[in-house]
Amino acid sequence: MANKRVQLTEWLPDQPDNAGGVNDAVNVIPSTIGYQPFPNAVDFSGAAAEDLNSVFVAKWDTEIAIFAGGATKLFKFNATTEAMEDKSKAGGYSGNNTWRFAQFGKTVIASNGTEILQYWTMGSSTAFADIATSPAAKSLTVVRDFVVTGNISTGTLGSATVQFSDINDETDWTPSASSQAGSQVIADGGNIQAITGGEFGLVFLERSISRMSYVGTPFVFQFDTISRGLGCIESGSVCQYGNLSFFLSDDGFYTCDGNVVSPIGNSKIDHWFFEDVDLAQITSMSSSINPSATIAVWNYANVGGGRTILVYNWLLGKWSRVNTLSTVVGNIATVGTTLEGLGTLGYTDIDTMPASLDSRLWVGGKFLFAGATGTKISTFTGSAYNSEIVTADLEEGYNSVINLVRPQIDNGTANISIASRRELDDAIVFSSTSTTSSEGRADARSAGRYHRIKIQPTGNWTDCMAIDVDFKPQGNR
Repeated sequence: MANKRVQLTEWLPDQPDNAGGVNDAVNVIPSTIGYQPFPNAVDFSGAAAEDLNSVFVAKWDTEIAIFAGGATKLFKFNATTEAMEDKSKAGGYSGNNTWRFAQFGKTVIASNGTEILQYWTMGSSTAFADIATSPAAKSLTVVRDFVVTGNISTGTLGSATVQFSDINDETDWTPSASSQAGSQVIADGGNIQAITGGEFGLVFLERSISRMSYVGTPFVFQFDTISRGLGCIESGSVCQYGNLSFFLSDDGFYTCDGNVVSPIGNSKIDHWFFEDVDLAQITSMSSSINPSATIAVWNYANVGGGRTILVYNWLLGKWSRVNTLSTVVGNIATVGTTLEGLGTLGYTDIDTMPASLDSRLWVGGKFLFAGATGTKISTFTGSAYNSEIVTADLEEGYNSVINLVRPQIDNGTANISIASRRELDDAIVFSSTSTTSSEGRADARSAGRYHRIKIQPTGNWTDCMAIDVDFKPQGNR
């Protein structure tokens, strides 16, 4: 009898089933060795008056404000009542585009492509209001000391136009001798899909990427094309951490640091993604960063009628996927509460709380990976749920029988099932599950040449790293 340790390596769905990577990694986060649980989404707010398509958090001094956008309204989270309060300008808004937010000092700015820019002043505003003379733009960010927009609603080439405010003045959008406000048409890349900011800006068009660098008057910004032919397929696919921007092109996922465009999904998950995504609903895609887990995530509608979160650990270059009910991903920050405050919010039973007492959810001012589920803001602070890792096809001689599986899981147990077959084109049928004993052993008897093992971690597990498998040789008949 042979005992073999099988490491739970990288998920590579674009590679052959017996190429060595794991065949599936569901509701987990890739780690250095193995996988960790992906927490479930739990409600954070009360219900808004309509479905939410974006969430945003702003901080100024000690004030924290959480905003969300819907088709016709802008909302602000009330930390005392957990209500989503309508803070739209009088009359609400038209269109059904996703809202984009940016913070510029004490001012929160919002755009949806059909309304001129909306602003909220931290500490004093009671409703959003128009920024006079500003554009209606689909893209919004801050580059150095400028508010920058893209894909504006006016002008013959508005969809390819970048327009920026005066320096340190989000209210001045009129070019003049005394203002650095201005615009730039990028005419050879199609529509502007998104812009990321910071010390420099990256303008993602359908068929190119341009870097915008501040050079001062009279030109204000210099625009350099750093990618031609390769651009961004969907605005909601763009998210940023530091100087690194993540995005989806028409052939897969990439990163850009302002100089180099690098593929991150090629021969790994790109082909799988385009088979899983519902392209008819790709405009509902959203993306965000969870810096505490060093992951970028994309939430999208899949062809099965549900939604998927695709997870990428950029430090490890590894992927996983999540089945989710959430419709949007983003970030928020918490205002904090006390034990007495938990009772005020209605959390009188520890079993029904959306996170453990030591979670950063209850600590004021801490950023959280979050999003929305329908009309409510949600946070990914729940327990692990329905996690599943499926190994590559395992061989031990020409034919063998698996008698025993020992999962290597920290602080948890697992359910194990096995699919064995003689030929690679035979149907893959998993056995009924076997639960690990108190000694961490799952008895089995599964015969074939190729064995695929499904591990479903249970309990308060933290890391699933490997499995030990007992094989017994089996002759041919």
